[in-house]
Amino acid sequence: MKILELKNVSKIYGELKALADINLSVNAGDWLSIMGPSGSGKTTMINIIGCMDTPSTGSVILDGVDISKENASSLTRIRRDKIGLIFQQFHLISYLTAVENVMVAQYYHSMPDESEAMEALEKVGLKDRARHLPAQLSGGEQQRVCIARALINSPKILLGDEPTGNLDEENEGIVVDLFRRLHSEGVTIIIVTHDPEVGDVAQRKIILEHGKIIDDIDQRATFGEALKLRA
Repeated sequence: MKILELKNVSKIYGELKALADINLSVNAGDWLSIMGPSGSGKTTMINIIGCMDTPSTGSVILDGVDISKENASSLTRIRRDKIGLIFQQFHLISYLTAVENVMVAQYYHSMPDESEAMEALEKVGLKDRARHLPAQLSGGEQQRVCIARALINSPKILLGDEPTGNLDEENEGIVVDLFRRLHSEGVTIIIVTHDPEVGDVAQRKIILEHGKIIDDIDQRATFGEALKLRA
């Protein structure tokens, strides 16, 4: 079942065409990596998929809704309800504990529930660090708090923009292993990355260049082997 479809999507800033006639379909439960050099349009694409920007032309169908036709208020609601966002910068609130940072996402969605937030932290292996402030956590632990926060409202898509970009090799492996487990549970994952090792563990790899998709690589044949190499 399709969870996301981009149809003839372009994004133009003045004379710059950041995206040029993009067509892409994503099924529920897929794991995609989006790669390409700086300036290729990766961030623009992720911003449009994540309801943080709108296309200049074309349509974006997310869970049956054409989000390209929605206003800013509707996009905020759709992003809150359907997208779990993970960034390279952790964006944790420094004076809140790990569990409180997760509960912030609940507050904007429905009602904070500490027991649910604790369950989310347990899912990412951080239940015993729930009462720690961000400054008391390693970079990898902070990113796992961000993943728990992104998952707390059961989003349709988990969207990562360079989620391992600030991590050392050991913590990168921990986060990639977590993505592997989430994918096995049926979570739809789309990750922008510069790291070929992270890109190679996805089922499918999209290569962008000058705002266009130049390759769409089915990696299912090597998917299991790539994960074993990362393990």
